[in-house]
Amino acid sequence: MSIKLRLTVMSFLQFFVWGAWLITIGTYCINAKGWTFPEFGAIFSTLALSSLFMPALTGIIADKWLNAERLYGILHILYGVVLFFVPQVNDPDLFYYVIFAAMICYMPTISLSNSIAYTILKGNNYNVVKVFPPIRVWGTIGFIAAMWVTNLTGSKANANQFVIAAIFAILLGIYSFTLPKCPPQKNIAKGASLIEQLGLNAFKLFANFKMALFFIFSMFLGAALQLTNMYGDSFLSGFEGNAAYKDSFVVKYSTIILSISQISETLFILAIPFFLKRFGIKKVMLISMFAWVLRFGLFAYGDPSLAGTALIILSCIVYGMAFDFFNISGSLFVETQTDAAIRSSAQGMFMMMTNGVGAWLGSKVSGYVINKYYINPDNSSNWQGIWIAFAVYSLVVAIAFGLFFRHKHDPQALETVHH
Repeated sequence: MSIKLRLTVMSFLQFFVWGAWLITIGTYCINAKGWTFPEFGAIFSTLALSSLFMPALTGIIADKWLNAERLYGILHILYGVVLFFVPQVNDPDLFYYVIFAAMICYMPTISLSNSIAYTILKGNNYNVVKVFPPIRVWGTIGFIAAMWVTNLTGSKANANQFVIAAIFAILLGIYSFTLPKCPPQKNIAKGASLIEQLGLNAFKLFANFKMALFFIFSMFLGAALQLTNMYGDSFLSGFEGNAAYKDSFVVKYSTIILSISQISETLFILAIPFFLKRFGIKKVMLISMFAWVLRFGLFAYGDPSLAGTALIILSCIVYGMAFDFFNISGSLFVETQTDAAIRSSAQGMFMMMTNGVGAWLGSKVSGYVINKYYINPDNSSNWQGIWIAFAVYSLVVAIAFGLFFRHKHDPQALETVHH
C-alpha cells in the first residue's frame, strides 16, 4: 500500500469512529433514554472539557518521549475499550464519566493524526500543502459514512452506535502500529517552562486589544458551533411523535439528511480561497456568522412536509459555509497577526476558545436554557422556540462583531500565507 493510501485509511477511520455516534448521541440520550436537557448538555460538554487540556498534554508526550504513531494507537484502543461499556450504562451521571473518559482518549488523536501525516509525508519528500488536503477530505467522508452506517443499521436510538465506533477504533489503533515511525522530535527548547510547553504563553496575546476581541468573539461563536450536532438528530427524530410524520423520510433517515451538512463542508472548503481574496478575513467571518443565523432559522421552520424538508436540506447546505468559513478564516487571521515564535500557541489558543471554552459554555448553557424556557406543559420540546433562540443569539454576536471588530483587508498578508 502506498504511503498516501495508508494515510488516507487513517484519516477515514479517524473520523468514522467519531461520526458513528456524535450526531446521534442526542437521540440516544434525550429521545431513547428520556434524560433531561441539562443532563445531556453536561454529557456533551465533555468534548469541550477534554479539548482544553488533552491535545497539549499528548503533544508534549509525542514531542518528548513516545513515538506519535504509538501514542495514537494506544489512545484509539483505550477509546474503543471505553465505548464498549456504554450499553451497560443506564444512569446519566455515570454516562457523563464514561463519555468523558472516551473523549480524553479521542480528542487528542485529531491533532495527532495531523502531525503523524505531516511527519510521514515530509519524511517521504511529499509537498504537504498539496498532498495533505485530499487525504484530510477522506476524514470527512469517513464521518459521513459512519452517520449512514448508524442510520441504516437502525442504531441511531440505541447503544449499537457506540459499539460500531468501538470496533473500528480498536482496528484503527492496531493499524496505526503498522505506520512508518514518527519518533519524538525533542523540539521543545531546553529550559522551556511548563507554561511554554503547554502553549500557554499565547495568553499574552490578550494584552493586544484586537486579538483579545477576536478570541472573545471566537468563544461566543464557538458556543454555537456544536448546537446542531447536539440537537439536530433528536429534533428530526422527534417528529415520529406526530402521527402525520411518523413514517416520513425525514424521521427514518434523519442522520443521512444531516450528513448533507458534512458533504456541504467539503465543498465550501474549496470555495474559501475565492471568498478570502474577494472579501478579506473580517467579511468572510461575518458571512459565517450570518450563515449560522440562517442555519438555525431554517431549522426553526423545518418539518417533514415537502416544503419543510426543503428548509431542513437548505439549512444543511448553509452549514458548510457557517462552519468552514469561521474556522479557516479565523485560523488564517491568527496566522497573519501573530509573531512566528508563538504562532503554534496562538493557533492552540484559537482552538481552545472555540472548541474548548466556547463549546463547553454552549453545551452547558443551552441545556439549562432549553429546560427552563422551551419545554412544553406536556413535557415535549418546543423545537421552533429553541432554534429561533439560537438564531437570535447568533445574530447578536454577528452584529456586535461587525460593529466592534476592526480589521483592514490586506491581500498581501494572505498571499504570504498561501505560498
